[in-house]
Amino acid sequence: MTRACLIAGTHSGCGKTSVSLGLMRSLARLGLVVQPFKCGPDFIDPGHHAIASGRASHNLDGWMLPPRTNADIFARHAYGADVAVAEGVMGLHDGFSGTCDAGSSAQMARQLDLPVVLVVDARSMARSAAALVGGYVHFDPDVRFAGVIFNRVGSPNHAELLRDAMSALPHVPVLGCLPRNADIALPSRHLGLHMPDDDSGEADVYDRLADWVEGAVNPQELLDAVAPRAIVPPDDPEPEPVRVRMGVARDEAFCFYYEENLRLLRQSGAELVFFSPLHDKNLPDDLDALYLGGGYPELYAFELAQNARMRKQVLAFHQSGRPVYAECGGFMYLMEDIVSEDRGRFTMCGVFPVRARMGERFRALGYREIEVGGDCLLGPAGTVVRGHEFHYSSMEGDPTESERVDALYSVRTRKGPSDAAEGFALGNTLASYIHLHFGSAPVAQAMVEHAACNRENG
Repeated sequence: MTRACLIAGTHSGCGKTSVSLGLMRSLARLGLVVQPFKCGPDFIDPGHHAIASGRASHNLDGWMLPPRTNADIFARHAYGADVAVAEGVMGLHDGFSGTCDAGSSAQMARQLDLPVVLVVDARSMARSAAALVGGYVHFDPDVRFAGVIFNRVGSPNHAELLRDAMSALPHVPVLGCLPRNADIALPSRHLGLHMPDDDSGEADVYDRLADWVEGAVNPQELLDAVAPRAIVPPDDPEPEPVRVRMGVARDEAFCFYYEENLRLLRQSGAELVFFSPLHDKNLPDDLDALYLGGGYPELYAFELAQNARMRKQVLAFHQSGRPVYAECGGFMYLMEDIVSEDRGRFTMCGVFPVRARMGERFRALGYREIEVGGDCLLGPAGTVVRGHEFHYSSMEGDPTESERVDALYSVRTRKGPSDAAEGFALGNTLASYIHLHFGSAPVAQAMVEHAACNRENG
């Protein structure tokens, strides 16, 4: 039996990530098997979850993925765990638009029948906090609440006022009143929270978060507020026999991958061979395809530029006609160079005759649905895939000015069709700023089939 809950917040910045990480670490220190999940398209929080809990975190998303896929991801990885903890996204009811809750934490709580632990920033509030909680509780009667955790509580007297106020909502227990503690705030980067490194000196932040949580929240009381449930894993088919070797760039600069994407590639017959464009001097041997994910190439642009041998091998791999798929940071790596005002210009692989220029504000943010306009490694023309876009760089130049480059994607955003050129195909290379979730369409199977056919016909 597994106990499961969803840690949601009233709004972004209320402290739900710190609370989630502290709870995960605290429960893991009790010797429990803790399985983390992240609602929404974020890549960074799952990295923190993995270090705090000791297990890989998996994204759940009600807009990118159909309900059955989310249910399967949850059951596949929660099975056998003592506790499953899903961290929400933004505020509890925030999602794809202001008129529906697609992509929201509330939608996921309903779909997976997860009781919600609501994190409330109680700074400068007393009785009003109960009114706020009451609004969240009654806004959607199909969302169940296990309790509330107040954050940024100023004093024991403040905590007493909050508990007294919550007597108006006796069915919503106060699970804890966390004091303000700026000393253990997680460091931030421009794409969100700092990408964790369990080999760095920052790893002790998770134990400090656990100590902070345990000082105000009784882990056993939280577990008692969440009823145990039987988890039945999906009846997954046996993985296909290995047909291709796919190199996957994975290091400090390239670290944005949905775990489900990698699982689906393996399931479809790909042997994944991880390598580092930062540290390795050569591509792995006998590769049939490359997958260059997103991350922070701009922060490691000097080191990437210095590794000229790797850059030349990636360019040669593209020129050989073998498939290359690149997203966001991986796309930037395939450009001519990366430029920033404070750091200068750094040479990249030069597959596409354009430049990535870093800015101080984000250039694109939000869910995307793409339809491919021609046969490619994602599948036949007409294939529809969902994903997410979030970046601070802009592309200088137009790849399609070269008659050899096609923009294959038709893109839809929350506001409707977009006229932005996207999905740049050059030979057997496909690159885009959009991170696609392979669980939204049979993309992994198509990529493996494309690479296998290319090898057989090569």
